[in-house]
Amino acid sequence: MSIKTLTGLFLGAGFALGISAAGTAVAQEWTPEKPINIIVPWSAGGSTDQVTRIVAAELEKALGGTVVVQNQPGASGSIGSKSALDSDPDGYTWTAGAAQDLGTYKVLGMLDTSIEDWNVYLDVANVAVIGVNADSPYQTMDDMLQAMKDDPQSVTVATAGLNSGGHNAIEAIKKAAGGDYKHVTYDGGNPAVIAAVSGETMATTQLAVEQAEMIRAKRIRPLAVLNAEPLILEGYGEIPPITDFVKDVPIAPNYFGIFVPKTAPAEVVAALDKVWAGDIANSQALKDYAANRGAVFAPYYGDDAQKRVLPAIQNNAYLLFDGGKAKVDPSTVGISRPE
Repeated sequence: MSIKTLTGLFLGAGFALGISAAGTAVAQEWTPEKPINIIVPWSAGGSTDQVTRIVAAELEKALGGTVVVQNQPGASGSIGSKSALDSDPDGYTWTAGAAQDLGTYKVLGMLDTSIEDWNVYLDVANVAVIGVNADSPYQTMDDMLQAMKDDPQSVTVATAGLNSGGHNAIEAIKKAAGGDYKHVTYDGGNPAVIAAVSGETMATTQLAVEQAEMIRAKRIRPLAVLNAEPLILEGYGEIPPITDFVKDVPIAPNYFGIFVPKTAPAEVVAALDKVWAGDIANSQALKDYAANRGAVFAPYYGDDAQKRVLPAIQNNAYLLFDGGKAKVDPSTVGISRPE
């Protein structure tokens, strides 16, 4: 879908339900008495780091306290996520990232948690772009797909690691189109993109928000977007959808956000519900970021957010399971196969 179409879908009836839920919340007003710590479980400069720092600034204004963003990369984001999960249940330590990652750590055997263990506050939805080094011989997506079949070891793909948005994207393409590739992992989306720009790898399948500047600078040539409709990137133009080249690729919105353990006090959750319904839903800084970086503004929370993230979690869980990368059968931990 195009960014305009996706935005219309995301800002539909579900968002209205989220606002209604916040309006009926009854809890004591909460004002932070010490700094809030948001753990970004990826390296600086990547998709999670970018949007979390914008949201943190909005939260500081809305809550009247200090919000500290701390990068703690490692093990595909599971190390930083575990730090938040194991933190003092006083509601002052949160994490951030993609809901589909957090929802499938249990399937990978990395972290014993499910998305239901968290209060979910979404900010944007991201799409992956198949981008290649500017000097790459691949001029079109068809060229890269053919290379994946003819000489898989030559197709080096940089991602932020197992279970990252970039890894999920190339695995989905591989499953639908056949062939293979050589996976080269980094501690975040930003170093993965730099690897493709420098020629250390042939390609990257990280998110549009991480590749946007290099695409505009013509350091990366975008071949396709993992979407059913083109992506219109400000300052560049149109990137064709993967469905022009490969059929039956599983596609679901890749929602990013802030995640607060369910152990947090009720007043913390009520305060965040109120902030998301008002300040975040009307954040011009977040809207501008989404428009400039090729993301979709998606300020959802509560039960609505939990429902919206489920399709991507299901897709990701079974992509990993069917590809032999999962240690746990998703059906045994409450994740049903997508229809």
